[in-house]
Amino acid sequence: MTAITFNLNRIIQLNDEQFYQICQENPGVKFERNAKGEIIVMPPTGGETGKFNIEIGADFVIWNRQAKLGVCFDSSTCFKLPNGANRSPDVAWIKKARWDALTPKQQQKFPPIAPDFVLELMSPSDDLEEIKAKMREYMDNQVKLGWLINPQTKQVEIYRQNQPVEILDAPTQLSGEDILPGFILDLGIVWN
Repeated sequence: MTAITFNLNRIIQLNDEQFYQICQENPGVKFERNAKGEIIVMPPTGGETGKFNIEIGADFVIWNRQAKLGVCFDSSTCFKLPNGANRSPDVAWIKKARWDALTPKQQQKFPPIAPDFVLELMSPSDDLEEIKAKMREYMDNQVKLGWLINPQTKQVEIYRQNQPVEILDAPTQLSGEDILPGFILDLGIVWN
């Protein structure tokens, strides 16, 4: 099952509140919206991808509880990026001061902020070029560090602002660098 994109712009151009309401009225459907205003219906993950997602997310939550440097988000969180797109990375993290600068209403709905860090975990049904484009979009919209993990090829692409993409073959771990100080992701949970 692949993502389906709907272009309704000739019929209606949804504002942020209308898009939010569509998402609220259809809680069983995961929507994203690209910078052109097209609505993307994201398929659910399979069991293996869901298992990897929760394991990876748990590592982030445990680290973040100890470090107390920011806020972690799962794949159900939709962020409003500066370019107008609404995106839901598999894992996201925002520095505490940036998160706290948002109003309670902004925090409650689709936060109008680019995360400091994003992670996308490839599912077998994902299109690699589409996910790479999404990663470039994150970097173009103020995300500082991004990881694209591909279990099928055992490759990781590391995205950093204003730098070429670094591709690693079957790394055993990833470092959060200066964005996620002290965080190390053990990739044995994905490669095994």
